[in-house]
Amino acid sequence: MTPSARVAAAIDILDQIISGQSAEQALSRWARSSRYAGSKDRAAVRDHVFDTGRHWRSDAVRGGGETGRARMIGRLRAQGDSTNALFDGNGYGAAELTAEESVAGLTPDVMGDRWDLPDWMIELFNASLGDDAERTALALTDRAPITLRINSARTTPIEAAARLAADGVVLSTNPRAASALTVSEGARRIRNSEAFSQGLFELQDASSQAAVASLPAQGRVLDFCAGGGGKALALAAAGWEVTAHDIDAARMQDIPVRAARGGHDIAICAPEDLAKVGTFDLVFCDVPCSGSGTWRRAPEAKWTL
Repeated sequence: MTPSARVAAAIDILDQIISGQSAEQALSRWARSSRYAGSKDRAAVRDHVFDTGRHWRSDAVRGGGETGRARMIGRLRAQGDSTNALFDGNGYGAAELTAEESVAGLTPDVMGDRWDLPDWMIELFNASLGDDAERTALALTDRAPITLRINSARTTPIEAAARLAADGVVLSTNPRAASALTVSEGARRIRNSEAFSQGLFELQDASSQAAVASLPAQGRVLDFCAGGGGKALALAAAGWEVTAHDIDAARMQDIPVRAARGGHDIAICAPEDLAKVGTFDLVFCDVPCSGSGTWRRAPEAKWTL
């Protein structure tokens, strides 16, 4: 695919999101119907879509409209890319800009546009964050760092970093947790690496790792809101005997496969069985919340909250 064709694909996907589809659903449908798109094409289109999602309001202002096309124009302008080069109208590329599109768009000025937040959140951000409100809002428009949690039951950070370096993945230590390594290069090679298939690491934010690392002892633990099992796996790697529970048992469906890859034995407890599983030394609750910590990876959540 040419760069212009990638932009055209992103515009179509953005329009599907505007019509009510989730970003992942729209991307998956496009990928299934676009077998000609290689891995680099799919990655580039995904980046266009999610970068625009993080800047949903400001890109609409810059592009002069709320369609997928207008928002994509706004995103390219914000990045300093040439819209004329990427809207070239060649082949499957995005159609050339009209005279009206060439002059449409403004610099975001309204606070909600500049901060890329719904208006109703502005007061809450200011009240809870004070002088850090603007910095935090703008930070949520950046891509999230990719952080690995080294499976201490199988390897060390030094050994894992060396294994991944051979696959072109560059890592650095993260001060939040001893098990955390932040990816600086080669992120898209991670899941295809031999180290991943051997369970030497999982992808997990450093703050989540720090929460588990701060626990004072080991014993029998109930991960009460386990979800996909990230913290349950970290607890198991730290030596805890783990039972995973979630009010929606379907959310835990990936835990057995992830646990097997990491060499862990995690018991799965459906809500109706909770009273039968006995007592625990610790009940770990990562309870459902606003999800603001995920907005960089799932930006549509910010607009649908």
